[in-house]
Amino acid sequence: MNEREKLRHLLHHWREHNQEHAEVYGEWAEKVSASGNRELSKILSKLHHETEKLNELFEKALKLA
Repeated sequence: MNEREKLRHLLHHWREHNQEHAEVYGEWAEKVSASGNRELSKILSKLHHETEKLNELFEKALKLA
């Protein structure tokens, strides 16, 4: 596997792993909100959305790699 193939493989892996994290942050934001801790829920929701933005960057990087 050459360097470019390796990078594409890594970018794909990182994107998938990042998506898993985003989903977990969203789930916990909902759980925490249901328990009444709105401030923590907001932070977890922001983490979820910012992580989703990172996935957009991974997509762009994959197209260029």
